[in-house]
Amino acid sequence: MTRVLCLSLALTLAPALPAAEPVVSGTPVGKRPGPYSFLVATGPQRGQQTCYICEQHEGNKPAAVVFARGTTDQLGKLVTKLDAVALAKKESGCKVWLTLLADKADLDALAKWAQQQGIKNAPVGAFEDADGPPSYKLHRDAEVTVLLFTKQRVVANFAFRAGELDDAAVEQVVKAMPQVFEAK
Repeated sequence: MTRVLCLSLALTLAPALPAAEPVVSGTPVGKRPGPYSFLVATGPQRGQQTCYICEQHEGNKPAAVVFARGTTDQLGKLVTKLDAVALAKKESGCKVWLTLLADKADLDALAKWAQQQGIKNAPVGAFEDADGPPSYKLHRDAEVTVLLFTKQRVVANFAFRAGELDDAAVEQVVKAMPQVFEAK
């Protein structure tokens, strides 16, 4: 009885643990995402260092850049849905791509994962530095960072810790995608 009373008292008096603050990662809204090259694992540019940011900036075209520290089914769902939105607006020149942050690129494993996820159009590749491109300031706690940009400016930024990229988070990002097609 004494133990139960002590435990009850401890739980009552213990302050509630604060919820984790949202993680902030990547280029802020309103800023220009800098160029970076990554090693492409899928599509016609497989095995090549490519700078899609450079290509998109050149024509002031919209894009969705997804940075991830690991591959999951939820990540595959996110990339597939973003790519479907981009394909529906093909005339805009919008491009979606995934950059896996890793010390060493395993292009075969990454290509196999992309195929299993049904990612057909969006290039998937690896940046061979787990911290990501330095100018992006990707937070170490961010398992996934998504940047939506148009006309060389970020219009939406999302960051998710491990386990936070659930169906609701995927839909939140997808619902923000039309911002890249709006004239500003």
